[in-house]
Amino acid sequence: MSDSVPNKAFYDRANQFINVANEHNQDPEIKTGEISASFMYSLSRYNAWFGSTGFESAEQMQQKKADMMEYYVEEYRKMLEGNMDDYIANFDQYRKTQK
Repeated sequence: MSDSVPNKAFYDRANQFINVANEHNQDPEIKTGEISASFMYSLSRYNAWFGSTGFESAEQMQQKKADMMEYYVEEYRKMLEGNMDDYIANFDQYRKTQK
């Protein structure tokens, strides 16, 4: 994703994932941190699978593992920083609609 500008379909997909997390968040027996951890685990699992699709062997993937890790961590950092900045700028507006 790095330098591309996300289109509406990108945000629609992201919102569908967020809606699933929010549905789980309605269960008072589940802590929000547990949902976040499951969400992060599922994304890391998906990215590991997706990364594997570009290789013919485990050895090839192993050779590129550090590069892939750097890419995913950097992209996540940029997205997290952008969303944190957005929440800081709109804190009162966003928080008044949340539990």
